[in-house]
Amino acid sequence: MSNLSRRNALSLGVALGLASVASAVPAWASAAGTDPWWVWDDEADNLVAGLVDSGQVPAVNTALRPWLNNGDPLPAGLPAGLAAHLQQANRLPSWADRAKLRRAADFNRRKDTYLFVLYGLGSGIMSTVIPREARSVYWSAGGAAMQDRAAKTFTFGYDLSEQNAFEPSGQFVVTASKTRLVHAAVRHLLPRSAHWRAAADEQVPISNGDILVTFHSLGTFVHRKLLEWRVPMSAADEEAFLHQWQVAIHLLGVRDEFIPQTWAEADAQSARVLTPLLAPTTEGKELAEDLLGLTAQIDLGVTRGFLNEFVRYVLSDAVGDWLGLRRDYAAAVLVRTGWPAYIAFREGLLPIAPAGFFVFDQFLRALAMLFLNKGTSPTSTPITIPTGNRPGA
Repeated sequence: MSNLSRRNALSLGVALGLASVASAVPAWASAAGTDPWWVWDDEADNLVAGLVDSGQVPAVNTALRPWLNNGDPLPAGLPAGLAAHLQQANRLPSWADRAKLRRAADFNRRKDTYLFVLYGLGSGIMSTVIPREARSVYWSAGGAAMQDRAAKTFTFGYDLSEQNAFEPSGQFVVTASKTRLVHAAVRHLLPRSAHWRAAADEQVPISNGDILVTFHSLGTFVHRKLLEWRVPMSAADEEAFLHQWQVAIHLLGVRDEFIPQTWAEADAQSARVLTPLLAPTTEGKELAEDLLGLTAQIDLGVTRGFLNEFVRYVLSDAVGDWLGLRRDYAAAVLVRTGWPAYIAFREGLLPIAPAGFFVFDQFLRALAMLFLNKGTSPTSTPITIPTGNRPGA
């Protein structure tokens, strides 16, 4: 596979009658007729494949490690091709609206309590019931070191939510550029894994379609839950929150033609290409247990049963059953009655703190610290390009 271009490999797969993406996932095409399931990131993919095969990745990771702020110059010692790519990629698109991005940053600050919960116990666990994502994570190098993998995910979310995320003093643009390189390496490496090939319904992972599905499990899902929970948001706030995500997925290499332009379009796209794909997998069940086990090790002030029931409340009992989350019916009553009252009190709609207020308050403070510490410690967790897959894969 590594000696073939992706185009040739896919053509060979079709010629041999191998299962195609189109047979496994909903049909999907942009207004221009292009199918995002069959679009990857050719420039980054070819570049990183060369770095992996030539053994240059460790030196590149060392050179990239101190490069953190968006406005920092590129570090010295990078291969010329990589430096040229990053010089071009590490910038906002021409259509980025800095006023909207600043408003999104303020929105993130004002609604951070809900965002911590929804990204952590909603989107994070949902990723384990997106079969392609679960298998790609599990069989890649990160799947064997979930604490480190989770910390890197926290770094991505933290940097995106920072007040200065897209400013020269912020770090998200650089974080997205590094993540794009990681995705390119995984696309090159995973097809070499016999275990991944045996389980996967695609020949190359992390297409533009896959990244958009992940966006819907994050941005679209969070926006929908905020509406469902009746968290006050202005139309300008909602538009800014969407714009933040539009810029983010552009920086990850998604073509602009695929990016939803409104929340209505995002909801429709999500219903078409995320919801029908949700399903349990062996890999996903193990990843979910690893993630919840890591969370349970932190002193959140609640029981594992409470965590299980909160996941069920946020995602559904069907997802909880898929993942084998044991029931705690006392905790279920507390979550399902207490959380709406907690939100109402926080938003000034209840004059007196409801029963269970301090349980939720302590829980959320601990989740916030976990998020602000990027999953492990106050220091930044470096995002590094992998050189292999899960050991034994």
